[in-house]
Amino acid sequence: MANHKSSLKRIRANEKKRLRNRFQHKTTRTAIKRLRETEDKAVASELYKKVSSMLDKLAKKNVIHKNKAANQKSKLAKALAKLAA
Repeated sequence: MANHKSSLKRIRANEKKRLRNRFQHKTTRTAIKRLRETEDKAVASELYKKVSSMLDKLAKKNVIHKNKAANQKSKLAKALAKLAA
């Protein structure tokens, strides 16, 4: 167990951040799944904007790696283009 006041505070802060990151990551994964299941082009286009933003935010906060975010955005854009065709 931590002895210093600052380390106890750091433990509390880290736990809050961990829970927030976990929630945002799970929410993004659910949004990606919803986007992949969508058949309507207009709805998919709107969802893509939101999902893309969510992925960028996760990458910015180092919840996921920036290359993983880029790869996922690329795959989703490809799926969106295929939906249009």
